[in-house]
Amino acid sequence: MSIPTDGRSRHIAMVVFDGVRTLDLTGPLEVFDVAQALGCRYSIGLYSSSGATSVRCSSGLSIDAAPASVAASEVDTLLVPGGECLVAGGVPAHLRRAIRALAPGARRIASICAGSFALAAAGVLDGRRATTHWRHLDTFARRYPSTRVERESVYTRDGETWTSSGGTAGIDLALALVGDDFGAAVAQEISKEMVVLGRRMEGHPQISAAARTPRPKHPELERLMATVVVNPAGHYELETVAAQLGLSPRHLARLFKAQVGVTLREYVNEVRLENAVALVLAGESFHAAAQRSGLRSGARVRDHLIARRTPA
Repeated sequence: MSIPTDGRSRHIAMVVFDGVRTLDLTGPLEVFDVAQALGCRYSIGLYSSSGATSVRCSSGLSIDAAPASVAASEVDTLLVPGGECLVAGGVPAHLRRAIRALAPGARRIASICAGSFALAAAGVLDGRRATTHWRHLDTFARRYPSTRVERESVYTRDGETWTSSGGTAGIDLALALVGDDFGAAVAQEISKEMVVLGRRMEGHPQISAAARTPRPKHPELERLMATVVVNPAGHYELETVAAQLGLSPRHLARLFKAQVGVTLREYVNEVRLENAVALVLAGESFHAAAQRSGLRSGARVRDHLIARRTPA
């Protein structure tokens, strides 16, 4: 595919440390590696904040790295992955120093998961919006009150400062960075190459409707819930689904509510609304997003987004 370019190479400096989480590091690395293979002009360096030539991940994996001091003059994007150690033990002084040394020369700064703790400890997030792993949001808010915490979004952008939630959200953030540099079509191509089921955009919730809904014990109900996620615009009227499962509508309604905690209609509507919101955030119109998600009108999607963005 044709890659739009301004002729310059963009150097991504990933600052690593003992205890860094493997996926926070390798997920974004894979995105940029595929981007390079497609023709995007990136160079990538792993830099140890302590100056060591090898860093041990929390998983036990050891990786080679150069001292952070050698990256000072060539950083386009400063990227700090996370690690539970940054929450439990605090941000080490050498990591704070490395960020403070590299941040002024970087065009943009980003963090993955608990990497936001490191950026905040270095003063990079003062007065900015930021997010982190949902499990650490309260701790982050208490520890860094000068940062405005975004509790819902899978990643957050404030100017040229980007932060993401945990796990695979680092892949979503890296795709967004590539999209910002080379366009949405390139990011989409990388997403396809990596077999990413669905690219999440800024504003997409950290925990999906499916993930936060209790799993039923009945295997047919679990398959039904998975089908709704994959095809939210399908037909899920109680009578239709009951006939497909060989149950009476009344028994299905009772079973679903007892094992899932909500009615089938409530679950379907929640998944449809979430899917439509994701499509709008990706650039589709309210009407098109609603139609593709099985909703009757885009007005509900618009009202939901307005309500979510309006301060309480």
